[in-house]
Amino acid sequence: VQSRGDISGMIGIGGGGGPSIVTSAMRTLPLGLPKVMVSTLASGDTAPYVDVSDIVMMPSVTDMAGLNRLSRIVLHNAAQAISGMVGNPAPSADGKPSLGLTMFGVTTPCVTAIADHLRANYDCMVFHATGTGGRTMEKLADSGLLAGIIDITTTEVCDLLFGGVLPATQDRFGAAARTKLPYVGSAGALDMVNFWAPPTIPEHYRGRLLYEHNSNVTLMRTTPDECRKIGEWIGEKLSRCEGPVRFLIPEKGVSALDIDGGAFFDPEADAALFEAIERTIRPTATRIVTRLPLHINDPEFARAATAAFLDIVKK
Repeated sequence: VQSRGDISGMIGIGGGGGPSIVTSAMRTLPLGLPKVMVSTLASGDTAPYVDVSDIVMMPSVTDMAGLNRLSRIVLHNAAQAISGMVGNPAPSADGKPSLGLTMFGVTTPCVTAIADHLRANYDCMVFHATGTGGRTMEKLADSGLLAGIIDITTTEVCDLLFGGVLPATQDRFGAAARTKLPYVGSAGALDMVNFWAPPTIPEHYRGRLLYEHNSNVTLMRTTPDECRKIGEWIGEKLSRCEGPVRFLIPEKGVSALDIDGGAFFDPEADAALFEAIERTIRPTATRIVTRLPLHINDPEFARAATAAFLDIVKK
């Protein structure tokens, strides 16, 4: 399909087995190419079908056992949806090179400021660091659609290592290594592991320092030992990157909660994290770790991250 120039969209219809086959093909198609999947499974957990693609899942309501009054309406709407997408393509891009940035609510001031600094010359794509967000960014990098990565919020590693609900995969940072894209990273939100509502938290974590982010999300503060393991994991991954790498350490805190007087302020845990990162990343002329006496959401930190990116792009 990708090699053909006469296909402008893809639509699929299926019950239980069909969506697995059809969406596996859809996921290989470029982001932006219209994709609609009508299925009885669309009202449940669609993550296995959509993953990091832009597939539109539409519930069929009734099973795919011939046509009836309701299924005719649903299929008509699906046909109109794909027709509308194909018949009204999005305006072409403005030609600016695209950057991938990672953000969480607790690092929003930093990432927003960086995007503001760079937006005049770059198309800034901000990805929510929810596991899916990081994978999507790295898929775009592997596809050649990004000119650089500003990975401020590497928190998905915490969930991967300690059983959180928004984990990265073992391939986190792999795209940066494979593509050798300019990379600026930081320790954003490495002070937390994500869980859903309190009753869902694993029993062995119940006595830990927890913070209710909202009624559905509970955050757990990472300990010094966990931070050490996180830092080592990130350091090993970034040491495989042969492209230009700058990793900035915000010594005064890695999130909005990790600040003097904040719920997750823990200098001992942060020190363990920072030491592990510095010890594990193998420094070279192009792979550099820098400590900054700033909080991650300090405007000066955003300016420093912006300057670091512009510096490696010039070289």
